[in-house]
Amino acid sequence: MRNDDAFANGKYIEGGDDFPGRWQKSAQGLRSELGPRARLGLRYGQGDRNWFDLFLPGTEPAGLMIFIHGGYWLECSPRDYSHLAAGALARGWACAMPAYTLAPRARIAAMTGEIRMALAVAAAEVAGPIVVTGHSAGGHLAARMACADLADEGVTGRMANVVPISPLSDLRPLMETSMNATLGLDRAEARAESPALLARRPGQRVRVWVGADERPSFLDQARRLGNAWSCPVTVEPGRHHFDIIAGLETPDGPLMTALLG
Repeated sequence: MRNDDAFANGKYIEGGDDFPGRWQKSAQGLRSELGPRARLGLRYGQGDRNWFDLFLPGTEPAGLMIFIHGGYWLECSPRDYSHLAAGALARGWACAMPAYTLAPRARIAAMTGEIRMALAVAAAEVAGPIVVTGHSAGGHLAARMACADLADEGVTGRMANVVPISPLSDLRPLMETSMNATLGLDRAEARAESPALLARRPGQRVRVWVGADERPSFLDQARRLGNAWSCPVTVEPGRHHFDIIAGLETPDGPLMTALLG
């Protein structure tokens, strides 16, 4: 369909097919290294994918980082990205990575609701401030957690920062992609679930992050959100859609500094 190529990433990234296998190997390595400090499969609801993994530092956590995985709401699992907790753990923060029901079993609005539930349950496990981030479709869900239309369940007051990475912020163009046969987006849901078309929660700190070498559509999506919410947009040089998240592994790099200060 008309926008299929605009939202294709792998074929425009050298070695793009190799990234998932490398991520999974690194993710398994971090889980093995942490041993009992990797609390796997904690429940937040009754659905098959209503679980999250919680990774704990060696000392009392300074706070909690939530990372929401991408995959166009169609694929992937938190277990593919466990290694991205490394930067937060090195800074003394805990990191939770929630799963959520994928399309076609759930619509995007339902995924937003599941992440809200996951955030509340994970927050009860760790005291202190909360920062929320996510990549691509996960960046969309991270941004949704900063939207004013979501009621405060006692968690948003602790949300010190929200950093959507390469987020999909306006879902209307996705209606003209082949993946929408599975997503089932209609105009009403696309508008209701697009952070760039919604108000940011008053006072909520947000910073958008995107790679300079990403597809023009993703640069546009990031800037749309920044413009709509009058929040800063960092365009990181030399990064594309698949390696932009590598910054989460480095405790003192620019992305982790933007997240945790």
